Amino acid sequence: MNVKLSRWDSAEYLKTDEDIQAYLEAVLEEGGDDPAFIVHALGVIARAKNMSQLARDAGLSREGLYKALSEEGNPTFSTVTKIAKALGLQIKFETAA
Repeated sequence: MNVKLSRWDSAEYLKTDEDIQAYLEAVLEEGGDDPAFIVHALGVIARAKNMSQLARDAGLSREGLYKALSEEGNPTFSTVTKIAKALGLQIKFETAA
């Protein structure tokens, strides 16, 4: 008996803004202060949306967006904020409890 397996892709399950919000909250809880984990999550969300449109909205080239969100990427905070804004997200700081 053959079983066909496929790779898990979180992007396939991010259909609504609520899905994206829950995903980001889980990422922040799990990854803590690891910036690479947060950038990876933005990449997953970007794949769930339209990468080409997102690149235009963020004022980046499509290739630049892919590079910034890749495992080898090291985007500046400015790039992360542009991507977040283009995704309709807001970066917010709160005092620690």
